[in-house]
Amino acid sequence: MLPSFGSDLNVVVIGASGGLGTAFVRLLRASAQVATVHALSRAELDIARSDAIAAACHAIASPLDLVIVATGVLHDATHRPERNLAALDADWLAHNFAVNAAGPALVAQALLPKLRRDRKTAFAVLSARVGSIGDNRLGGWYSYRASKAALNQLIRTAAIEHARRNAQGLVVALHPGTVDSALSKPFQRGVNTLFNPIQSARNLLAVLDALTAAQSGGFFAWDGSAIEF
Repeated sequence: MLPSFGSDLNVVVIGASGGLGTAFVRLLRASAQVATVHALSRAELDIARSDAIAAACHAIASPLDLVIVATGVLHDATHRPERNLAALDADWLAHNFAVNAAGPALVAQALLPKLRRDRKTAFAVLSARVGSIGDNRLGGWYSYRASKAALNQLIRTAAIEHARRNAQGLVVALHPGTVDSALSKPFQRGVNTLFNPIQSARNLLAVLDALTAAQSGGFFAWDGSAIEF
C-alpha cells in the first residue's frame, strides 16, 4: 500500500472519527507495513483549540513516518456554504479559518519536527478543489473556499521549511473528490463520481506513495493530478 515508505511505520491520523479519517485508520491498521497508528478524534483533539492540539501532539512519540490531517468543516446545523456576499457572517468565516486552516497548521507546527529525517515521510492535509483560486469559476462558498485556499498556502510554506530538515519529506495538500460522508451529504445531488470513504482513502494513500520529494508543497487530486493554487 505504501511501499515507498518502507516498513514499521509510525502513523498519525487526525480526525479519526470522520468518514475519511475512519477509513484511513482502518486501512493503515490492516497494513503489514504499519507498526503503530495514533488515531485522534474529536474526543482527543479539538482542532479549533490550540491548547488541545499542543497537548494531544505532545503525547505522540517520535519518530513519525506519516501524518494525515483529515479534518474540516463545511456546514453545521445552522450554517450552509454562502451563495453570495450577503450571506457572509464574520463568526462563521472565523470558525472556518480556525478549523480548516489554523488547526492543521498548528498540527504541522507540532508534528513536522517529529517526522523522521533519514527517509521518505509525509505530512498530508485534506484540502478541496474549491480552495483553488485559479479554478474558481462558480463563486460562492466564501468561507470554505477562502479557508481551504489559506490552508494550501500554509502547507506550501511549511513544505519549504521542512525540506531543510528532511530532503526526502513530503508536505502536501490532497483533494479527495466528493466522498460519501456527513460533510458532503447535503451537496451530493448532481455529483458524477461519489467515492465511498475506503475507496477514497485508498486512492489518497496511493497518491502519497507515488509522490516524490520534488513534489512537496503541491496540491494534488485523488488521481494524482496536480491542482493549481
